[in-house]
Amino acid sequence: MTRPGPASIGQGPVKRSVMIAGHATSVTLEPIFWEALRDAAASEHLPLSALVARIDAERTGGAAGVNLASAIRVWLFRRAMGHS
Repeated sequence: MTRPGPASIGQGPVKRSVMIAGHATSVTLEPIFWEALRDAAASEHLPLSALVARIDAERTGGAAGVNLASAIRVWLFRRAMGHS
């Protein structure tokens, strides 16, 4: 995983559109999470949208009410801790 620079740590959330199942979905994450998500997708040889779709599928199969941005942050944390 790429180490974030000082500038990316203090930046506020960034909203981006991601395609999931043919539909555009807005996701708001801090730049450090976007960087980690891009790194994870690259390491798994997946497009970013495919990884987000997989995380979304895991989220909808689990606890109700968990929003996608939170599910992504938790997934990235678990991956960083070796629990993916």
